[in-house]
Amino acid sequence: MNFAGLHYYDPGWIVPTQETIRAEVCIYGGTAAGVVAAVKTARLGAKVVLLQPGQHLGGLTTGGLGYTDYGKKHVIGGMARQFYRDLGHMAGKNEEWHFWPSAAEQLCIRLVADACVPVRYCQYLDDVEMSGQRIRAVTMHGGLRVEAALFLDASYEGDLLAKAGVSYTVGREGNAQYGETFNGIQVHGLHQFSHPIDPYVVAGDPTSGLLPQIVKEDLSSRTGSGDQRVQAYCFRMCLTDDPALKIDWPKPADFDPLQYVLATRWFNSPKDPRNEQLHGTDIVPSKFDILERTTPGGGNKTDTNNHGPVSSDFIGANYDWPEGDYATREKIFQRHVSYQMGFYWHMANAPEIPERYRRAYRRWGLPKDEFLDTGHWPHQLYIREARRMVSDYVLTEADCRLERTVDDSVGMGSYSMDSHNCSRFVKVKNGRARVLNEGDVQVAPAGPYPVSYRSLVPKRGECENLIVPVCLSASHISYGSVRMEPVFMILGESSAVAATMALAAKQAVQDIDVPALQQRLLKDGQILHA
Repeated sequence: MNFAGLHYYDPGWIVPTQETIRAEVCIYGGTAAGVVAAVKTARLGAKVVLLQPGQHLGGLTTGGLGYTDYGKKHVIGGMARQFYRDLGHMAGKNEEWHFWPSAAEQLCIRLVADACVPVRYCQYLDDVEMSGQRIRAVTMHGGLRVEAALFLDASYEGDLLAKAGVSYTVGREGNAQYGETFNGIQVHGLHQFSHPIDPYVVAGDPTSGLLPQIVKEDLSSRTGSGDQRVQAYCFRMCLTDDPALKIDWPKPADFDPLQYVLATRWFNSPKDPRNEQLHGTDIVPSKFDILERTTPGGGNKTDTNNHGPVSSDFIGANYDWPEGDYATREKIFQRHVSYQMGFYWHMANAPEIPERYRRAYRRWGLPKDEFLDTGHWPHQLYIREARRMVSDYVLTEADCRLERTVDDSVGMGSYSMDSHNCSRFVKVKNGRARVLNEGDVQVAPAGPYPVSYRSLVPKRGECENLIVPVCLSASHISYGSVRMEPVFMILGESSAVAATMALAAKQAVQDIDVPALQQRLLKDGQILHA
């Protein structure tokens, strides 16, 4: 297989230029939110350009997340709902929420083409030129310069908002900051080791050192306190068990056996029927997970996510991603490729893994007809969170619990407050050391909740011509709910309408007529209240 195209950032992709583009709206980030925002802006008659770092449009929607995390479908309207209807029409159905990556990418390409949206690929932000509180222009690596009146940051990382001097945060707030319950360090029972697994390189010997990505500090003593850790990343895998399509798991060239000692110990350990009390939390017995499989469209391909205490999430390996430069992110990207590819190969082939698990993993492999230019491996790393803007309204657990609400809704969220694990640590009890995961939270909201327009625009006095539909203003735990792809598309459309209104009125984005914005969104089929 040829993995030559499997990169987050490749300097060879960048073509030097002295070109200047002048547009009314510039959108940075070709995520699904960016695609929807660009298409909506063009349909509204504004001159728009879409700048995409990388070679593919659609982000996670086209990068392996084919089993849509939608929460409550009835609060998904507008262009987001139409996107899933269009996918359905492609498959001869009314709508489709479970689809193959190639189908979603075809749709994204068709949407921007039909709307005549100019897309510039492999554009990585280099500099932002400010004039007072307004972005005047952005310059890309390679020299492309774009001047515009309005800008949208639709990236997963929030690079544009950061370079524009907008307030943001990375990591987890402590519970006390916003009066929350599930923020900060959390130790719970799901995706957890249900019984003791030794954390040391040589089992039972602390002098041999800890296995990779395990920290020595007992984090359970600091439950609810904040830190800079972000929830783990992985690749959402499109797999197949069709012999005509399946490619057996490749072994990475830099395979590191030490990375998989924990998996070997887990899958060889005896089941422990006892529940253990840990800091007031039940650590319940966990089934020995093999692969969590969901099959988009009823076909022979899956969207396979992390599952269980040790799986595809590369816990603790992504802390430098949010604020890292592109070369740093590329190194992290390749480490994730190597880890996850090596995990699957190890589970399918290593003689120390019990045969029943090896047999189960060997059943699956990469599909020959997906991700053709990246060795059939997804091109998009699952950036579950990076930077989050801090604006005049921060979405928090209170919004998800419907303990407060807003009157400037521009879309709705409804998925569970969902954080993957953020770290692994050592817990010593009765003289015995064990490894535990930390950070996993899965708590349902009280119901669908509105997302404030103020969460999409910077604080007054910071930047008056930028809207942020992806790295919006939210606490870590509430972002775990709002971060779903359909919601990003909803907020992308709302941001596009707001941008064109600010453009027409020559206003700061903070000053537009929000009730008028809401009326336009409702007319276009958006759902603003349950």
